[in-house]
Amino acid sequence: MSKNKIPKPVKILSYVSLFTDIASEMLYPVIPIFLTSILGASMSVVGAIEGAASIIAGVLKGFVGNLSDKIGKRALFVKIGYTLSAIAKPLPGLFPHISAVVISRTSDRVGKGIRTAPRDALLGSYTDKNTTGAIFGFHRALDSVGAAVGPLLAIGLLYYFNNNYKLIFLIAFVPSLIAVSLTLFVKDNFINTTVKSDKRYSVFWKTASSKYKMLLLIVTLFSLVNSSDVFLILKTKVISDSATMAILGYVFYNIVYAGLSYPLGKLSDKYGKKKIYSGGLLIFSLVYLGFATLENVYIIWALFALYGIYAAATEGVVKAWVTDLIPDEFRGSAIGLLTMCSSLAIMLGSFLAGVLWDQFGAEVPFLISSVVSFVIVIFMMLSKKL
Repeated sequence: MSKNKIPKPVKILSYVSLFTDIASEMLYPVIPIFLTSILGASMSVVGAIEGAASIIAGVLKGFVGNLSDKIGKRALFVKIGYTLSAIAKPLPGLFPHISAVVISRTSDRVGKGIRTAPRDALLGSYTDKNTTGAIFGFHRALDSVGAAVGPLLAIGLLYYFNNNYKLIFLIAFVPSLIAVSLTLFVKDNFINTTVKSDKRYSVFWKTASSKYKMLLLIVTLFSLVNSSDVFLILKTKVISDSATMAILGYVFYNIVYAGLSYPLGKLSDKYGKKKIYSGGLLIFSLVYLGFATLENVYIIWALFALYGIYAAATEGVVKAWVTDLIPDEFRGSAIGLLTMCSSLAIMLGSFLAGVLWDQFGAEVPFLISSVVSFVIVIFMMLSKKL
């Protein structure tokens, strides 16, 4: 593959992610408000729904990734996962009850858990050693465009339709349906479909390189201090005293993320995944230090821009890195295990960050995240095992 050409199947998968993320991010700021203000749910109910959905999605990423290796199919799980998420989107609009939100949110995350590792393994099958960063960077770029467009659409629609939350759930089905339609063009490119070797996790783990195992450990440890972006939004709301400002800061972060994912992915192909990824973690450390110590609204915008650079230097790059380290027949297992461990660690880290925030104030969890991520960067730069 040419270094400057993105294969058509990768573009299709990227547009699928674009439209799915538009729909998902339309609902991201709406669901907690709909639950608490319209349906009268408590914050504990909101937390329980998000927690259960995250655990299910995290575990499924590992299980389905390995399953896709065993049966030699990627596209099947991609189609099932995106379809399930799409069907779930409009349910709260059709049946405005807490139970409908529970079913919708859980089904949406189950769909994400089913599709993530097989989709990333499928993306990896269209790469070579010189293009993994570019391929995953391109995909993350379009995904992040959706994450920027979705909240803006939600804000505009809520304003235009006088806070008709139920209508937003119904409208979100439209981009989801477009995404599902595009999955019909997704085909397998799995080079080992005829290989009948044992593909249990135990076999994969024994054959995995020490570099992959070290990377898995680093990503999991970092994920423990990489709490939910909700905390950045909440801190911005506290500083600015404006919910709109907080959401726009999140949108701005996604715009920067989208714009830099592809260029930084290409740079990781040229200069190495380790350098770009560790540089991203260093920026993360600076951002969290800033959120812990600074109270200026204008500086917050600069921090969100830096946060976008961090995401562009890490999210796609780490999956490209795994693709470089693992042969095609085990990539579903490798990416699935990494995303599962990362998802569960982020959930635990978010819970601990919330407890620390309540007990000691917002500065403490942000400072801990900053210090730990900086230590990880130092370790990565000194380690010869990566």
